Amino acid sequence: MIVRPKKKAAEDFIKAAPDAGVPAETEKDGKKIQISLTISPELLKAVDEKARKSGLSRAALINLAIHQAISSGVNLPGQ
Repeated sequence: MIVRPKKKAAEDFIKAAPDAGVPAETEKDGKKIQISLTISPELLKAVDEKARKSGLSRAALINLAIHQAISSGVNLPGQ
């Protein structure tokens, strides 16, 4: 027997998601905004290793790297 969720239950579940209805460019009460990031497994492994050696969380290291790249500049091809 296959059990299928009722449409309303599925819609309620989706509406209850943390990012449901929150535009990506909008801050919520001055707090940080959660994003989704897709990177290669090799880069993720390097990030996790650097974070571990630095005593930082993955998120903290990524935030720091982005902040430094924006503040100090980054070498982009063709620029």
